[in-house]
Amino acid sequence: MSGLFIRTEGQGDRRLVLLHGWAMHGGVFAPLTDALRERCTLHVVDLPGHGRSRDAAVSLQPAECARAIAAQTPPAVWLGWSLGGLYALQAALDFPEQVQGLAMLCASPRFVRGDGWLHAVSPEILQDFGRDLETDYEGTLERFLALEALGSDCAQADLRRLRADTFSNHPPDVRALCEGLEVLERTDLRARVPQLTQSSVWIAGRRDRLVPWQAMQWSADRCGGTFTCIAGGGHAPFLGHTVEVMAALRPLLETGSA
Repeated sequence: MSGLFIRTEGQGDRRLVLLHGWAMHGGVFAPLTDALRERCTLHVVDLPGHGRSRDAAVSLQPAECARAIAAQTPPAVWLGWSLGGLYALQAALDFPEQVQGLAMLCASPRFVRGDGWLHAVSPEILQDFGRDLETDYEGTLERFLALEALGSDCAQADLRRLRADTFSNHPPDVRALCEGLEVLERTDLRARVPQLTQSSVWIAGRRDRLVPWQAMQWSADRCGGTFTCIAGGGHAPFLGHTVEVMAALRPLLETGSA
């Protein structure tokens, strides 16, 4: 298989492309897709090397991956969570005719600290995950999932769901995981954020230990986007705080503007 696996479901004129995070697959969005399918046509992407795109001959480098997704989907609002946010943001900048609106969910233009950028994780954390993958695949993913759930006011339920989605169906390819970590460590789109022409929403979890809410507020301020911070949310607020995420998305989905 050379193309990406993209599942289409739902109904309605408003189209939404959903892009998951590192080590996940599109199925992780089940709480959101359940809430959205009656009003939106959804295009749920499995990123290269993940889920049913495990054998896709597509690079995870942002420019190439965003181009491939844009080629396989109609014009739509794009929602990117975590790593998926880098592809959504890249596509919004490179293919504005394809990306009608942008929703960044616990995702920022730069994921690691440096160059005066403190609203991020230490690059050593990602480097440690990459080094440990070769010798302890499952243990490394378990530690990452625990970090994603940490801080949420429903952390145990979030962790159970993340663990089930990661290990039960189509576990990700090690090479893709390593490339994804490299993307997270090296990508820096901060300088291009003011160039966004689409309406955008930036949705943060106040208790997120991977993408601090300040990074998303900074980004929203630079592009005139709308910033929402979910008080009890961790890195995956769409799991335990679906209602709040839906409320933050509603203006973008209903009118195409936030």
